[in-house]
Amino acid sequence: MDITRRRLLAALALSPLLSAWPQRAALASGQQRIIALEWLPTELLLALGVMPLAVADTRNYNVWVGEPPLPPHTIDVGLRTEPNLELMTQLRPSLILCSNGYGPPPEKLQRIAPIMGFDLNRGDGKPLSAARDSLRALATRIGREAEAEAHLQMLDRELAAARQRLAPYAQRPILLMSLMDSRHALAFGSNSLFLEVMQHLGLTNAWQGETNFWGSAVIGIERLAHLRDVEAICFDHDNDADMAQLSRSPLWQALPFVRAGRFQRVPAVWYYGATLSALHFVRVLERALETR
Repeated sequence: MDITRRRLLAALALSPLLSAWPQRAALASGQQRIIALEWLPTELLLALGVMPLAVADTRNYNVWVGEPPLPPHTIDVGLRTEPNLELMTQLRPSLILCSNGYGPPPEKLQRIAPIMGFDLNRGDGKPLSAARDSLRALATRIGREAEAEAHLQMLDRELAAARQRLAPYAQRPILLMSLMDSRHALAFGSNSLFLEVMQHLGLTNAWQGETNFWGSAVIGIERLAHLRDVEAICFDHDNDADMAQLSRSPLWQALPFVRAGRFQRVPAVWYYGATLSALHFVRVLERALETR
């Protein structure tokens, strides 16, 4: 299987189907022995100040999510799609968090511990709104309601402040993308977490093409040729080799935003995350735009 095929398959598998988190976090012990099998519920747990006992696929978490970082003692229970159920049983969790429709069948997990599932998108194209509701639901389940409300208030304050600071960029369309290989990119638009955050910030998204249920679309690089007066922001995920190969191609060098010097690579932000990903996105976006 060649590298292009592998990266495209990785992109599809990663589809879900910072410092902003509290400084004092409750370690997973006693009644807080919680395993998170998907990265969105991992993030919800961290936003409430609770450290997970274990998380699935910590290596790729560090590549694709990055912020907030997992504590070094976090146990890796294997792939998100096929976690190590034997290890999970040995860990004696009090609760297993997952994403609905992703990973092992619920009945298998329920033999180990009670489970709680979450949705990235409820079908209304508002992942951030869904994340707020999910955070409150998890907080109620584990007795962290006060922490949830404090976190959401902080989120609202940061979004409002960032909207004012980014007002000068309101009229310039912003292309949000991530490189899959030297010929394909992941573009973000309708239904995405990023779009809902940008709407709160009063910013315009440049990609008006098709997207899937989660707000992204794998496209050929040539489809970016019609985007002219835009700021292009590319989320990095350990793909320097692909970027170097793409940079040498005449097609890439001819793209209007590349010729105009309006392309930037920025740190990874989890595309299919929740409130902490939204906050990280705001900060990364703001740093990128203010360097112009």
